[in-house]
Amino acid sequence: MRSIWNGAISFGLVSIPIKLVNATENRSVSFRQIHLEDGGRIRYRKVCELEEREVTSAEIGKGYEDADGTIVPITEEDLSALPIPTARTIEIVAFVPADRIDPLQMDTAYYLAAGGGPAAKPYTLLREALKRSNKVAIAKFALRGRERLGMLRVYDDVIAMHGLLWPDEIRVPEGVAPDAEVTVREQELDLADALMDTLGEIDLADLHDDYRTAVEEMIAAKVAGGPVPAATGSAEPSGKVLDLMAALENSVRAAKESRGETEGEVTRLRSRPAPKPKSTTARKSTSTSTTSTSKKATAKKSTAGAAKKQTPAKKAAPRRRSA
Repeated sequence: MRSIWNGAISFGLVSIPIKLVNATENRSVSFRQIHLEDGGRIRYRKVCELEEREVTSAEIGKGYEDADGTIVPITEEDLSALPIPTARTIEIVAFVPADRIDPLQMDTAYYLAAGGGPAAKPYTLLREALKRSNKVAIAKFALRGRERLGMLRVYDDVIAMHGLLWPDEIRVPEGVAPDAEVTVREQELDLADALMDTLGEIDLADLHDDYRTAVEEMIAAKVAGGPVPAATGSAEPSGKVLDLMAALENSVRAAKESRGETEGEVTRLRSRPAPKPKSTTARKSTSTSTTSTSKKATAKKSTAGAAKKQTPAKKAAPRRRSA
């Protein structure tokens, strides 16, 4: 794999020469833009607005557009002269538990390769220290003209680095959650749990891009001049709000049938009595019932007391003397 950046990991006073290698690759099918009328390629040309002519890459530089529209030229010399200590260094600043990093913050992934024989020992030392601590290293580094945040962790027998977004680059999810208050019943949660358990786990290596496969098959058919494979995907979602319990039940049932299991779990969860909602009417009825019962008990007690007064007390039987 070709390295995209050479530098060193700064680990206290220890410096580890490394090479940065892309850990991922984009395998999606790419398309070209064409003119629909004759199939000609559509190309983008870089044209100078002032001279109205196409320019080469060697003639193109960077510029910052000010608020009033003024363009301020920025040269590579300007950028290289900036006091960035991480220009050629991945500077480790802290070690934290892995669960402190939210996946939302993760960006591009890289592999860090040891840069030559002398780097093998300190590289292995850092790798084993990360393994034993069950922590990840937080680092700062510069790449493609800007300083970035990174997370170093062990993957197989190599040190991998994930680029991290800066905390102020994570948007607050304001207005994303539902506005209305929604109550989820225990039965619905039970069915959701049953569906999760039925679907179970999966080896991520078994997953593949069905859409990309279909695109490749369609392109191959067009190149060969044969018929295009018919679509076999599911129908478009209707967007209608369905009966949630019924949808969960059908999902659990379908998942169980695909695994050759019975649907006893669905029946058991469905037959479980739902907890009665507490409402003002219910409380009022209970209160009325309680009052009525209390009145009946009081009346019964009064009647029993009156009857007790009218009944003459029985004389106690004489005790027998012992010999």
